[in-house]
Amino acid sequence: MTSVLAGRTPSAGQGGKKLPGWARVLLWVAVGFVALAITSYQTGVPQLTGSGTVQAAVRLGIPILLAALGGLWAERAGVINIGLEGMMIMGTWGGAWAGYQWGPLAGLIAAAAFGALGGLLHAIATVSFGVNHIVSGVAINLLGAGAAKYLSTLVFEPISQNPRQSPPVPKFDTYSMQPVSGWLQQLEDLQRVGISDVAGVLGGLVSGVSPLTMLAYLLVPVSYLVLWRSPFGLRLRSCGENPVAAASLGVNVYRYKYVAVIISGALAGIGGAALILNPGQAGYLEGQTNNRGYIGLAAMIFGNWRPGGLLGGAALFGYSDGLQLRSGETSVHALFYGATLLLVVVAALQLWRRRFTAAGISLLAAAVMYSVYWFTDQLPEELTAYTPHLVTLVVLGVAAQQLRPPEANGLQYRRGMD
Repeated sequence: MTSVLAGRTPSAGQGGKKLPGWARVLLWVAVGFVALAITSYQTGVPQLTGSGTVQAAVRLGIPILLAALGGLWAERAGVINIGLEGMMIMGTWGGAWAGYQWGPLAGLIAAAAFGALGGLLHAIATVSFGVNHIVSGVAINLLGAGAAKYLSTLVFEPISQNPRQSPPVPKFDTYSMQPVSGWLQQLEDLQRVGISDVAGVLGGLVSGVSPLTMLAYLLVPVSYLVLWRSPFGLRLRSCGENPVAAASLGVNVYRYKYVAVIISGALAGIGGAALILNPGQAGYLEGQTNNRGYIGLAAMIFGNWRPGGLLGGAALFGYSDGLQLRSGETSVHALFYGATLLLVVVAALQLWRRRFTAAGISLLAAAVMYSVYWFTDQLPEELTAYTPHLVTLVVLGVAAQQLRPPEANGLQYRRGMD
């Protein structure tokens, strides 16, 4: 029973020494960084590791990270939350409305409240009335978009003269770690192999950081500590693994599911607020979430329903989005060279493990990537605009074989079930 409540199942045949999960992640991060550094100098595109690109990646990755955290809370309690997009939309409108009236802090609180309202509606439908989770999520997405459109026409049009956008909304201030950011900028400007790449990445992480960005990153370890290191989190995750067993031990399954989905909506709403309260966006604009709720859900799945993993997924998707916005077709085209290097490393690893079929597939994919890079000068603008979505599909396809969702995720629960 302990393993069920902890959300883990004993693995068979665990023999030999393996690297811890965090060590494998850090190793692949290092491999990816080296591939990017080599690519930036071989292709003459320093923007791949530039501080400007990293800043854009952080800004664009925060909404995805918060949506992914929202999905994590709901699905660890056994409720599939495909309505993250609608909750984000409600958060953007609420944040713009309150932010315009009373400032960015009020906008942040209102965004969380509007997102939590969407989460409450999803919980009522799925937990209390047993509505299919996917159907309810789609309904929340449609409701969020429709409600935001109606409220924008009602409230913002008389002020902005445009029913699709709000007037300018005050932003959070940004901060840089001085004098460290200045030193890193000098090292980046030297354009030395390796050194400038490290300086560019670190400089982007410590420059132009807003309080909302700090809050988003703080919520990652907080979510881990609450969900995996507290009695509350143990009970919540037990509802997503085996709610019948949890109920037999005195856990109020309904209450924990409600709490989890409401928190999920609040986090998605804060993700929506990040689109309007961080610098770079004038205010609310219809359609500005641009499917980031779905990408956040993909980041959560890529992260295998773990806070650290979804942080990596959000960083990957935010980077692909920031790269195409900062540098356009040239940088995205150069990524095919970097992908070739990574696939060669994967092939070598598979050969070392004597998985010859997987190694052959990796080498074939590397050849395709390099052919695209060699025989083209740049990619069509229509294709690069969808870079984050394409990365989402590819990453999920690669990671799909090693996923382990909560056992009772998406299943209906009724008190007294055997």
